[in-house]
Amino acid sequence: MKQSSVVSRRSSARAVGQLLSLLTLCFSLSITADSQQTVVLKGGKLLTITHGVIENGVLVMANGKITAVGAAGSVTVPTDARVMDVSGMTVYPGLIDSETDLGLTEISAEQSTNDLVELSDEIMPHMHVYDAFHAESQLIPVTRLNGITNAIVAPDSRDTLPGQDSFIQLDGKSAQEMLLVRDIAMPLNFTGDQRRNQSFERAKFPFTRMGMAAQLRQAFLDAQDYAQHWADYEKKKAEAENKPTPDKDKGKDKKQPPAPPKRDLKLEALLPYLQGKKPIVLAAEGPSDLETAVGLAREFNLKFVLNHISHSQPVLDYVAGLKVPVIVGPIYEEPKPEERYDAVYSLPAQLYKRGVKIVFASDEAHNARNLPYQAGYAVAFGLPYDEALKAITLNPAEIWGVADRLGSLDVGKTANVVVANGDPLDVRTDVKQVFIEGRQIPMTSRQTWLRDQYSGR
Repeated sequence: MKQSSVVSRRSSARAVGQLLSLLTLCFSLSITADSQQTVVLKGGKLLTITHGVIENGVLVMANGKITAVGAAGSVTVPTDARVMDVSGMTVYPGLIDSETDLGLTEISAEQSTNDLVELSDEIMPHMHVYDAFHAESQLIPVTRLNGITNAIVAPDSRDTLPGQDSFIQLDGKSAQEMLLVRDIAMPLNFTGDQRRNQSFERAKFPFTRMGMAAQLRQAFLDAQDYAQHWADYEKKKAEAENKPTPDKDKGKDKKQPPAPPKRDLKLEALLPYLQGKKPIVLAAEGPSDLETAVGLAREFNLKFVLNHISHSQPVLDYVAGLKVPVIVGPIYEEPKPEERYDAVYSLPAQLYKRGVKIVFASDEAHNARNLPYQAGYAVAFGLPYDEALKAITLNPAEIWGVADRLGSLDVGKTANVVVANGDPLDVRTDVKQVFIEGRQIPMTSRQTWLRDQYSGR
């Protein structure tokens, strides 16, 4: 009887999940036609990010873009627009999380729902997040209901080079629509956690930081050599094609072009980063790991963003001297025994005082919705409010190369807009409506469904 009851509950849970996904999809499809309609948000407090706060503002959205922003009376409201009175509300751009694993995990304890990392090798730059991204994840609606509209999706950090990150939008009819930039950056993890345990049957992976550094260096050298082989091949091929044929040899079979080198996807994937076309996300927690990782990056002229430097307070001046952005998060880490109680909380303020551009990251999927509260904690420990808000809007848009589309309430940008009943960094604030590309997103998730289903019982 008990076993039957358990099976029944599991079946019911699956049915509930499937029904919620279906209802969400149907709702999304039903409002697609409205995404082309002009929508006006009138009377709210606009946090524009780039040009101050407009206390009684008007924002116009049409065809997925912001078409007008300004004070009431200065903006012409189209006659065919749907006007929404948001008086007393705060309106701000959709928030951007600079590192999550949204779409790669669903139930932590159920391995079949996790595509976080490939442990068959430590060097896997040819892995792509987009190949595993699960657009139907129930964690995505939960996250966007708190105003997060875009995110970096990254593999787990247990490999030194675990694959390439993707930049997503948290709404779309398919993964193809949600994946805005498929390969936007590549993590390089050097925290010590990447060392393999010696219980592995074959000593295939490094057991020390020395081994990790040597393995990374060899991978980059091999990629440079690979690039040279291809450059030599292209040169010989061009010479063969352009070489004039002597009169005496006319009519004979032309000389065959040289054979191309064998393709190596692992080395090929490293080339855009060695060429500085895309950034490496360099993760190192402590001072010595940080200096080793930065040394590797400089040795190969890599463009990089720093990540996970939560316990590098003794070398913050060194960090500032690197003149690179820093991803902060999660901010809730405990301090080391030798650190002050507020070492992690005050890190954003310490970096800002030194002129470092910072962005915040949740570093997960199940609680990515708490992103704005990380910025709020940082304000409580000295980071200026405006800078905290920029660190989850405009700063990440600039770092990830999408500031022409996202990060502020400016004409011409994508209409990713949030309407809330208060300060976005305050845990007491409720998000009332989210727009993505001008579409009014259903404010429902599995959690709201369960709340409504059982709150009256």
